[in-house]
Amino acid sequence: MKKGKFSLQFIIIMFVCIVVALSLGITDLLISKTITSSVEETQEDKALNVARMVSLNQLVIDSLEGSASSEGIQAFASQIENRTNVNFVTIMDMEGIRLTHPDPEQVGKPFRGGDEGPALKGKEYVSISKGTLGPSLRAFTPIINARGKQVGAAAVGISLENVTKAVNNGRKGMVIGTLIGILIGIMGAVGLARYIKKTLLGLEPFAIARLLEERSSMLQSVREGIIAIDQEGKITLVNRAASKIFKKAGLEEDPLGQSIEEYLPDTRLNRITKSGEMEMDQEQNLHGVTILVNRVPVVVENQPVGAIATFRDKTEVQLLAEQLTGVRKYADALRAQAHEFMNKLHVILGLVRTEQYDTLANYVSETVTHRETEVGFVTKMVIDPVLAGFLIGKLSFARESGVSLSINCENKLPKPENQKITHELITIIGNLVDNALEAVADRPTKKVDLMLDYAEDILTIEVKDSGVGMTKAIQNQILAKGFSTKGANRGLGLYILAQAIERLEGDLIISSKPEKGTNFAVYIPYKAEDEQN
Repeated sequence: MKKGKFSLQFIIIMFVCIVVALSLGITDLLISKTITSSVEETQEDKALNVARMVSLNQLVIDSLEGSASSEGIQAFASQIENRTNVNFVTIMDMEGIRLTHPDPEQVGKPFRGGDEGPALKGKEYVSISKGTLGPSLRAFTPIINARGKQVGAAAVGISLENVTKAVNNGRKGMVIGTLIGILIGIMGAVGLARYIKKTLLGLEPFAIARLLEERSSMLQSVREGIIAIDQEGKITLVNRAASKIFKKAGLEEDPLGQSIEEYLPDTRLNRITKSGEMEMDQEQNLHGVTILVNRVPVVVENQPVGAIATFRDKTEVQLLAEQLTGVRKYADALRAQAHEFMNKLHVILGLVRTEQYDTLANYVSETVTHRETEVGFVTKMVIDPVLAGFLIGKLSFARESGVSLSINCENKLPKPENQKITHELITIIGNLVDNALEAVADRPTKKVDLMLDYAEDILTIEVKDSGVGMTKAIQNQILAKGFSTKGANRGLGLYILAQAIERLEGDLIISSKPEKGTNFAVYIPYKAEDEQN
């Protein structure tokens, strides 16, 4: 995403200023035209009204009929000019001879301008012409006596310069208003730009676009499914991994914009939005697909405005857990064997240096005999080499811990038809034996018995210890996730054990009494490899 040449604030200010200036400019043109027309009409009406007033004056009529002196009518015209602020008031007879004029020397001379003809024929009108006083707007009105006979005409003139001045005065207010409007527009543009800039956290559009692209790429690239809702419960975000899981569950419709309650009725996202409390590692069933979900509220300014859930197919998590559990068990077994082997080497080294060769020979012979007996029994009765190696490692670990671990197997245990069962068995046996070893660690008698029996496609696993035992209340909670009598950050082993037994469709029976030890019996359907069709 390329960086813009101008900042968002500059663009907003310029855009608003241009829009305001154009709007006010066009308005000024339109209104100016109206004002000009209105001012001109006002001046015309003013001239006509003065002319009419003059034409109705009895002194004017008497002067035109010869019954009054011309000096009186000249004084009257001058008085009208001064009071109405017109350029001239001229009274003429039917021959067009002036009886009044601002310049006394023009009295008795013909009217100039050439536009008086229609007025002497009884017509009232307004015209623009040039006379002795320059260009002017002229209003003509015929003068009629009491008998209805026209005896002359009155002409009232307003200088065009005065008309233009009146128009300019009218436009002056409009121009001032336009400038004030532009100034207010600039101030408003600056305020708007700053507000938008603050709302966008000071980011420019190109930066917002880049963040959006990066956010989208990150959300689409993660393996966990992600779905988000707003405060109204509408789905606002679904990434690629979530869509894949939804399709696997038979939800083909595009979820964006839909109500979360309609699309996923069993979800708790709406409750998370209202409560503001997160939920971690929860199981949810989507039409047969089990997922592990983390639900977290989206909080803005200490107010929940939505919720987001991240989830993953539980099958994938189980496979990963099985692999990790198997590797850890193998590593523990190898470490125990290596430690035991180093201890024996130290004994052998000591006997060699002290030259106690007879004792050395007996020690090596006993070790080899014990090893052959122990390893031979396990490998003979447990056909699966992975499981056999694991059991041998547990024997070494138990000896290293000072615990007597005995393994009994009445019938040979063949390899399973499905190799995945081996990993589950390692999880089950490993957790049972580890718990038993911990249970007897502080007991005077440190004894653990492991019994394996295979008959009629059923594998029986029984682990008995001489530990402190459990009360009935503890037995009811011992398989719960996170429950432990050994302190914090514990309580996962037996929970994982119960999950593995459930996956194999097996059964677990716990027998225990305080100070009497504990007995775990597990029964699992087990089909041998040589029995497959």
